[in-house]
Amino acid sequence: MVQSTRKKSGIAGSAQSVFTGSAPNGSNWSAAYAAKFHMTQTQLAETAGINRYAVHKASRLATPKVQNRLTELMEIIHRVTEWAGSEQQAMAWYRSEPIPAFGGQTAEGIVKAGRAGALRDYLDHIATGGFA
Repeated sequence: MVQSTRKKSGIAGSAQSVFTGSAPNGSNWSAAYAAKFHMTQTQLAETAGINRYAVHKASRLATPKVQNRLTELMEIIHRVTEWAGSEQQAMAWYRSEPIPAFGGQTAEGIVKAGRAGALRDYLDHIATGGFA
């Protein structure tokens, strides 16, 4: 298996500036990302495997668990966007495409199960020419 070069810790700290506070249009970041993917904030929360109320309150949005899950989701979406053709197609892949190496689970299911690191390692392996 290919060794990943990304940082394994500090995800929550880096996400604080991304998913809290106000987006350029004055809304919060979770609303901006939800709109980008043509979904509600509740759907975004469910896709990330967090409580649907977590994205509506700033105090909950700032918690490490919520920050980690949203960051994991966006890291994976970003990772597959080029392969998928667009961020919207990457999200469709994330939510619906079974991955044989993970017993047919989707990326969404893998992240919800707390195995985002294994999924990122798998995607790194594929990116470097490894077989699925």
